[in-house]
Amino acid sequence: MAKNIFLIGGGKGGVGKSLVSMATVDYFLQRGEDLVLIDADTSNPDVWKAYKDSTRTELLDLDGADGWIELINVADNHPESVIVINSAARNNKSVSAHGPILSSTLPELRRKLVTLWVINRQRDSLELLKEYMDAIPETVVHVVRNGYFGEERKFELYNGSKRRGLVEERGGLSLTFPDLADRVSDDIYSKRMNIALAAKDLPLGNRAELHRWRAAVKAMLERLPNE
Repeated sequence: MAKNIFLIGGGKGGVGKSLVSMATVDYFLQRGEDLVLIDADTSNPDVWKAYKDSTRTELLDLDGADGWIELINVADNHPESVIVINSAARNNKSVSAHGPILSSTLPELRRKLVTLWVINRQRDSLELLKEYMDAIPETVVHVVRNGYFGEERKFELYNGSKRRGLVEERGGLSLTFPDLADRVSDDIYSKRMNIALAAKDLPLGNRAELHRWRAAVKAMLERLPNE
């Protein structure tokens, strides 16, 4: 099998997809994996800006079929590389329309599509998740409760939902993404730093918080089966 494709989704803005994408990229780079980052947030490509000088990156518009075709070609050309996709908030309709293009090629690519679906505590996170799972039933979906919005127990709509039951029935996990202190995440975004660079260049206290957070992210992502 070739390396997996990891799609970071959420279907809406403001749930924290960009930071989860950066954390996922950082995790695989720390493991020494060869990696291709695809940023589909072409209107505000923060993740691409942070990693374009240190990692193989592609900026692809997944609003139309051409972007999905190019995504497949990138995956086909780099079978040795983990693919991490930071999806845009507006991409949900495009996933329904064009996602099957990717699904149909997974057997030939010899890759699995793994989705990390980032949620906040609002109902529309679950509604958009249903649309996504219906559009691409071949993917394994792991739901990521963003700890920025509160402790795990506060995600009551998801925790007690039928959607959670379906996610876990299909082999997905319900994960909690660790919160990162605002002053550290603000530095990363405002200075367009990748996480490894921030871990070297930020002031000592900020680096200590970042080190704690990276360890918590590592513990979360290591729960993914066979990844």
